[in-house]
Amino acid sequence: MAERLQQLDRDRIVERIWRKDHTVWKDDPTEITDRLGWLTVSGLMHDRIGELEAFAEQAADEFETAVLLGMGGSSLAAEVFARTFGSADGALELIVLDTTHPATIERVAGELELDRTLFIVASKSGGTTETLSHLALFWDRTPHGAQFVAITDPGTPLETLARERGFRSVFVNPDDIGGRYSALSYFGLVPAALIGAPLHEVLDGARETQRASERMGPADRSPGATLGAMMGESAKAGRDKLTLALPEEIASFGSWIEQLVAESTGKENVGIVPVVGEPLGGPDAYGRDRVFVAIGEHEGLDELDRVGHPVARLPYDGREQIGGEFFRWEMATAIAGHVLGINPFDQPNVQEAKDATKGILASGSIEDPGFDDLGVLLKQVNEGDYVAILAYLDRTSETEDAIERVRLAIRDRYAVATTTGFGPRYLHSTGQLHKGGPNEGVFIQVVDAGRSADVPIPGRPYTFGTLIDAQAVGDLRSLRGRGRRVARVTLEQLMEVG
Repeated sequence: MAERLQQLDRDRIVERIWRKDHTVWKDDPTEITDRLGWLTVSGLMHDRIGELEAFAEQAADEFETAVLLGMGGSSLAAEVFARTFGSADGALELIVLDTTHPATIERVAGELELDRTLFIVASKSGGTTETLSHLALFWDRTPHGAQFVAITDPGTPLETLARERGFRSVFVNPDDIGGRYSALSYFGLVPAALIGAPLHEVLDGARETQRASERMGPADRSPGATLGAMMGESAKAGRDKLTLALPEEIASFGSWIEQLVAESTGKENVGIVPVVGEPLGGPDAYGRDRVFVAIGEHEGLDELDRVGHPVARLPYDGREQIGGEFFRWEMATAIAGHVLGINPFDQPNVQEAKDATKGILASGSIEDPGFDDLGVLLKQVNEGDYVAILAYLDRTSETEDAIERVRLAIRDRYAVATTTGFGPRYLHSTGQLHKGGPNEGVFIQVVDAGRSADVPIPGRPYTFGTLIDAQAVGDLRSLRGRGRRVARVTLEQLMEVG
């Protein structure tokens, strides 16, 4: 660790990142030189606070609820703000819709008072299938431009459509920021403003951490460089399961870190596996592939430290530091990418599952792959692996609790890291790591045994039920095509493990 920090100084890595020198990562500048706007976006957004607050005040005069339609980097920061700060008095309640499961969509739609709802359509590319399907549904039910807002990059199909339909506002984001690095841009801050989150405190915290990470200081004084060096060196030493312990107040921040780290580092057969939401256990629950990062104090860390597990402790001074944490982890992930020798700003394997889904939808029929023997799959779990439960289910508290029980049973029985994800949400997050990272994943895809209700997608020849089924089968084919260990099961089959 100390040697790596000294090497960062000798090679002037932090300074070169601030100069936007793509050779920190690769000789080819593709998807690097146009992906470094996150370094300075907090200053740009600080100048826009007045605009954002005025927009939010006007919206609060007309609406009670905001529904964000987005996936991955377009939704996760908004979810963090909503779960961390809640809604201030007089501000809107925020619902994040990032699924294609028809039961979830119909439940959310059925609970809305449509004429008091503002829809935020968020997509960097402006062409995200899930997001445009959500837009088609809600536009069909309330085709009033004043109830819609778009957040997208300049020149996208979504920007064009939003202006044609007279959307209430179109927030055009700087186009030099990748989706998962966009928390402190319009993608995170428009929804944050609508719920009355403390934008000044958030952005001041980000700028404070940014200044502490600037180019001229030594790496060992940079919050981002020290964390990133530890992450990268730990992974190179075989401790590539980055296990997070977070205060309950900012627990949702883990899902944002998960996408940032998994999608940024999981490629070229290397990667860091973020383990989020797995309650801390005793030392016997863990193999030698773990490294722990804790924000704040947590029971059990001292014992893990004593038996030799690496534990990094970051201070916690309250939820307002979330802006600084966004920047710390973005810089840390960029540094870890340098240590691992990969480009932390591209996602070369994400398109595989998308292409598979499109092919299935174009064929007009979905071949049923059937179900597998979960016991046979679990016999293939080896030391150093991780088990990922990938659920294409209605995301209810009951479903989440059931999956968490099985997750802990697997961790304790096999002493391996466990992760969970709901599809298709995880395809925009950990899906890159699953396919591009090391072959350490053992994947359990959980699907509905039968579905009684469905929701049409206006203007499409398929329904949301067909779409999510195609996404599940497409990802299954992609995983198998890469030789990954995977089984497709029902929730009932999964529960037999616990």
